[in-house]
Amino acid sequence: MSLEVKVPVLPESVSDATIATWHKKPGDAVKRDENLVDLETDKVVLEVPATADGVLKEILKQTGETVTSGEVLGIVIEGAAAAAPAKDDKPAKSEAKAEAKSEPAKAAAPAKGVDELSPAGRRVATEENIDPSKVTGTGRDGRVTKEDLVGYAKAPSAAPAATATAAPTPGARPEERVPMTRMRAKIAERLMLSKNSIAMLTSFNEINLAKVASLRKELGEQFEKTNGVKLGFMSFFVKAAAEALKRHPIVNASVDGNDVIYHGYQDISIAVSTDKGLVTPVLRDAQAMSFADIEKAIIGYAKKAREGGLTLDDLQGGTFTITNGGTFGSLFSTPIVNPPQSAILGMHAIKERAIVENGQVVAAPMMYVAISYDHRIIDGKDAVLFLVDIKNQLENPNRMLVGI
Repeated sequence: MSLEVKVPVLPESVSDATIATWHKKPGDAVKRDENLVDLETDKVVLEVPATADGVLKEILKQTGETVTSGEVLGIVIEGAAAAAPAKDDKPAKSEAKAEAKSEPAKAAAPAKGVDELSPAGRRVATEENIDPSKVTGTGRDGRVTKEDLVGYAKAPSAAPAATATAAPTPGARPEERVPMTRMRAKIAERLMLSKNSIAMLTSFNEINLAKVASLRKELGEQFEKTNGVKLGFMSFFVKAAAEALKRHPIVNASVDGNDVIYHGYQDISIAVSTDKGLVTPVLRDAQAMSFADIEKAIIGYAKKAREGGLTLDDLQGGTFTITNGGTFGSLFSTPIVNPPQSAILGMHAIKERAIVENGQVVAAPMMYVAISYDHRIIDGKDAVLFLVDIKNQLENPNRMLVGI
């Protein structure tokens, strides 16, 4: 029985998708729920699984083509078996040949789970020209992870021949032109929208995180035992931002034409870096989340982002954004507002600096923070008071824990 592999119904905000990668070729066996092809949209990568066991008979839409909801991508013959490889009728002449025939069986073990590479892993394999079957997997059930592929690519013995031929010719000025991915093009479009449609301004402050660090040291071990996750800095910032947004609702508002929309909830977007660009999954009703809820949600989103598993629902909405350039070493920056939101909080690297405290010069773990905001509706006073509110909460975390 022939089964059509179709583009799933795309959300209303997505008009079409681009075929990113086929993971099977005609004649390959497929299993029910096995991912056959990746479709890249403006925001996420969608997987199209097989609906039954069988064989991929035909591919109707090739990599790079644009498709819409319901279009047929290929044909699977249900219940069919893949063609067996041609047998070598010549008997082995020596032990060397026998050994050669046994080698593939040994090499096949590391390839366990190769067909289940994450989109990030597949991208590394493609860019580095790596055969995943030659990589020893350290993931669950022998699965080859992105980290395995990166480590293999960096190994001196990974591709000596390629290294020898890759040496640039003296005086050469190589260039390569590649099209933007759908996601990168969308990011570029939104950044230009932000730049051209928002009267953006940035204010700065600094926060002494000594008390937060002390609290994490005091309660961290028990917190992890109780909740199964570590107590990080981000949950403190999310809680502080949620409380500050309640007291400064204009920072949580958005512009719609000549109207200002005040949101009675705090859906905080958390910027997460991926191989394909920055995404901002949303912590919905952050004001009602516990520290443990926040840490678990952020870890879950980070894992899904690395594996290309974020959905459009994860990314849609958000009334305010927090981005942490400090994870990459940034000391000072001006984050850009994510429309239709009106403000974004930028965290940065924590550095020991000399400060004056009670008349004494002491070393303290300090962080510069920034708020970029839409000056059309948020006055400088509101932005500064919002940032000072966050500063006061984080420098007095015990008060924050009890909601005062």
